[in-house]
Amino acid sequence: MKKEWIIGNGLGGFASSTVINARTRTYHGLLVAAPENYPGRYLMLSSLDEEISTNEETYKLATHKYPGTVSPEGFNYLSEFFQNPFPTWVYNPGGITVKKTVFMVRNSNTTCVLYDIKSRREEALLRIFPLVSSRDFNITTRAGYLSFTQEATPAGVEMASSNGFTFSLSSDLQYHPNPTWYYNLEYDAEKERGLNSEEDNFSPGYFESKIELGDFRFFVAVSTGDISSLTLKQVDKLLTREANRQNLLVLDSKLIDPFALKLIRATDTFVVRSHISDEDTVIAGYHWYSDWGRDTMISLTGLLLVPYRFEEARTILNYFARYCRRGLIPNTFPAFGGEPIYNTVDASLWFIHALSRYFAYTNDFLFLSDIWDTVVNIIDHYFTGTDFGIGMDSDYLIQQPQLTWMDAKIGEWAVTPREGKACEINALWYNALKTASYLGTLLGEEVSPYENLATGVVSSFEKTFWNPETNCLFDLVYKDETGNEVKDPAIRPNQIFAVSLPYTILPPEKEKAIVDRVEKDLLTPFGLRTLSRDHSLYKGQYHGDALTRDTAYHNGTAWPWLLGAYVKAYRKVNNYSEDSLENMRNLLKGFDMQLETAGIGSISEVFDGDHPHSPGGCIAQAWSVAEILRAYVEDVLEIKP
Repeated sequence: MKKEWIIGNGLGGFASSTVINARTRTYHGLLVAAPENYPGRYLMLSSLDEEISTNEETYKLATHKYPGTVSPEGFNYLSEFFQNPFPTWVYNPGGITVKKTVFMVRNSNTTCVLYDIKSRREEALLRIFPLVSSRDFNITTRAGYLSFTQEATPAGVEMASSNGFTFSLSSDLQYHPNPTWYYNLEYDAEKERGLNSEEDNFSPGYFESKIELGDFRFFVAVSTGDISSLTLKQVDKLLTREANRQNLLVLDSKLIDPFALKLIRATDTFVVRSHISDEDTVIAGYHWYSDWGRDTMISLTGLLLVPYRFEEARTILNYFARYCRRGLIPNTFPAFGGEPIYNTVDASLWFIHALSRYFAYTNDFLFLSDIWDTVVNIIDHYFTGTDFGIGMDSDYLIQQPQLTWMDAKIGEWAVTPREGKACEINALWYNALKTASYLGTLLGEEVSPYENLATGVVSSFEKTFWNPETNCLFDLVYKDETGNEVKDPAIRPNQIFAVSLPYTILPPEKEKAIVDRVEKDLLTPFGLRTLSRDHSLYKGQYHGDALTRDTAYHNGTAWPWLLGAYVKAYRKVNNYSEDSLENMRNLLKGFDMQLETAGIGSISEVFDGDHPHSPGGCIAQAWSVAEILRAYVEDVLEIKP
C-alpha cells in the first residue's frame, strides 16, 4: 500500500493507485480528468472491482480499506505487477489467470482498461463493478452531498452527476444497472496527513460476461467524451499508439544508458498541454500540484532539453514569458489554467538561466531575439525595484520578502524566515547579469550596464555572505527590528548554487569549502538536507499532519532536486577528476532502487533527513526527476552542449 503508480494523459489528468489497487489517497482513481474549459482536476472513476464466480466460490479481485478492516482482499490473488510501459496486474483466482492493463489516451480524458483472461475452467462468470465519483480531486464526498443519474446504452452507460459533470463508461461486456453505494471507504495516506480520510462511492451497476475454457479479451473505458463507438480493436490501436509514442521519446533522446532511459520515461508525465490555455506547460508534481514557474524553469533542462524536446521547451519559455509582469515570472497558475500568482523572487532569475540552457542546446538565435525583451524586463525591474519589495539595494544585492523556494508558512508565521538578502538569490542575480551580458553580446545589444551591475555584485557578495567561522556562506542577511544587520549562520543547501551556476563569484578555495561543508552537514543518499542536524530547529522526519510536516519541510527534510547542483559543484571543485565522476555516478545511481520504492518509475518530492531517509510528499516530482537526469547525463555521462 506504500507503493503507488501513476500515468498521465498529457492534459494534467491522470490515473493512479497503489500496486495492490487499494486506494490510499483522495487522488487515487482510474480517471482523474482535466475537463475541457474547466479549471482544476476531477475524479470521475475511482476503481473497477472485478469479481469471478464459479460453482464453488466467488473470487473478488478488488481491495478496499474500511475503518478497522480490509474487504475484499483481492491482493491475495495478485501474483505480479509491472509498469513497462503501462501498469499491469496478473491475478490467479481459482484456475483462471486475469491480466489487467491500464492506459490513458493521449490528450484525452479517457482511460482504457484491457483484460486478457485465460480460463482453465468449463464455466465462470465475470462481473466488473465501476465505482464512480464526481468531485474535486483534493476533497472527499458523501452520498448525501452527491447523486447520479444514469442511462444504459448499447455500449455501456452514460453518467450525470448532481454537480454538473457527465461521463461515459463503455465496454464490449453487457451492462446491467444496479445502483449501490459503498460507504466509509478509508484512505490511509490522508489519515496519516491529518486530512479527511473517509468517503462514499457510487456503483451504477456492473459489466458481465460468461467465461469458458480458453482465452478471452475484454475492455472497459471511461471518458468525459463520446466513446460509444469504441471497439476492442480500436482500444488495441490506442494502446499500441501510446506505447510507440513513449518508445519514440526514448529513441529521440539518443541515450543508451539504462538508468538514464528510466529517467527519460519518468519525465513524460510532467510535460502537458493546458486544456485552458492550449499551451505546453509543466506539472510540478503529482498528485496535487499544478504548473509552477520556479519548478518549470529549474526542470526545463532535464525534462525537455536532455530528451531533445526543443519545440516544447521553446513554447513553455514563451508561455511563461508572455505572463511576465513587472519583471516577475508567475509563481503558479493555481487552478491549472487559472489567473497567475506572482509571489516569487527566484522564478525570473531561473527563467534567464533556463533560456541560456535552451540556447546552449539549440543555438536558436531567432527565438533568443524574440524573447530578449523579457530578459531586459526582468533585469530592469530587479534593478529599479518591483512588486513585493523585490529589488536591488545600494550594495547591488537583491533583497526580497518571504518569497524564496523555502516558502512554507503556517498562517502568517514563516517557518523558515528568509526575508532580507538570501545567498542563492544573489548568486542567481549575478548569474542572470552575466548571462544577459553574454546573450546580449551575441545579439549585438548594449550590455555594459549588465557588466557594471555584475561588478557591483562582486564587490559586495563575498564580504556580505562569507562566514569565516563555518567556512561557508551565511544563508541570509537581514535587518532586525532595531535596524541592525543580522547574519543567519544556519547551514543550509542554498549556498551550493554559488558554486554550481555557470557564472560564480567566489575564489576556488572558498567554493571547495562550501562543497565540503554541504557534503559534511547536508548530504544524504537521496538529497541535500535543508538544515544541518546540529541546528536546534532540525527536523529529521517529514510526516504527520500539516503543521508537523510544514515545520520539517525546509528544516531538515532532504530534497533530491538539490543534488543536481551538488553534483555539478562537486565535480567542478574536484577538477572533474575520475574519482569525482565515479563518486557522483554512485550517488545518482542510488535512485535506481528508489524508482521502485514509492512512486513506481519516478522520484519523490522529499525524503526524511534521518536514516533510512523514507520518501514523502508528492510521489512524482518534476524537478526531482529532471535534476537527477540532467546531472547524470551532463555531469556523469558528460553529454552536454
